[in-house]
Amino acid sequence: VGALRFALETHSFSGPFNTVAPSPAQNADFTKALGRALGWPTPFPVPGFALKLALGADFAEEALLASARCVPAALERAGFVFAHPELDAALASVV
Repeated sequence: VGALRFALETHSFSGPFNTVAPSPAQNADFTKALGRALGWPTPFPVPGFALKLALGADFAEEALLASARCVPAALERAGFVFAHPELDAALASVV
């Protein structure tokens, strides 16, 4: 939300931008960080085949298993400062 407000309020900002955190995380990293934030044990990430079975192969592939490795280069060049650039801090702020 902060990135969207920044883009709307910054008159010199134009063009496409990625609204992603500056520190990309893989599924295993995200699973461990979420477990830490919630105080739950996370011995292993959810296997891809389980997500495909539970959510449908097409949805799981496109939304959860595909790797885009996006970075917020345009936002950072424009001067946007992330409130929580690291995954652990971001999850702790919403749990």
